[in-house]
Amino acid sequence: MAGRSRHLPVELPASAPASTPWFRDLQVSGFTVTVLLLIVGALVVLAPSLRILVEQQQEIAELEARVAEQERAVEGLSSEIDRWSDPAYIESQARDRLLYVKPGDISFLVIDDGATIEVDAEQPVSDEIQRTRIDWSRAVLASALTAALTDLPAVELVGPEAPAPATEPAP
Repeated sequence: MAGRSRHLPVELPASAPASTPWFRDLQVSGFTVTVLLLIVGALVVLAPSLRILVEQQQEIAELEARVAEQERAVEGLSSEIDRWSDPAYIESQARDRLLYVKPGDISFLVIDDGATIEVDAEQPVSDEIQRTRIDWSRAVLASALTAALTDLPAVELVGPEAPAPATEPAP
């Protein structure tokens, strides 16, 4: 019998009823409580620092976006500087904005051309050349006659984009 093992019948305890919660069987030791308290304490100590870290990360992202926007603005301004260093661009701006002309050039200022362009929204878009309804030669002639026959001084003459000054009728 020395080499033989004895088999004793063992009765397992009856299983707990299904209504018993699972955490009732847990046994909490002092070590577990200590570790949980240390984790909660670490969270309480680190939470403000983590909040500050998140706020700083958001601020850094906003500042980086502003820097990128300002770099785009600088690129646009540097291209503007490059354009203004070109004599042809300066000449075209002086002609357009200040109405400058070169010696010997003849400049025409159109005053009260009297022509209006009708825009038809239902007219289809076409890639073919179309005739305009305005006779440009009559418009130039009318402008020249209006400029020649006006009694207004030169400072009161207005270009086509500005409204005409109100004048009182002559008695």
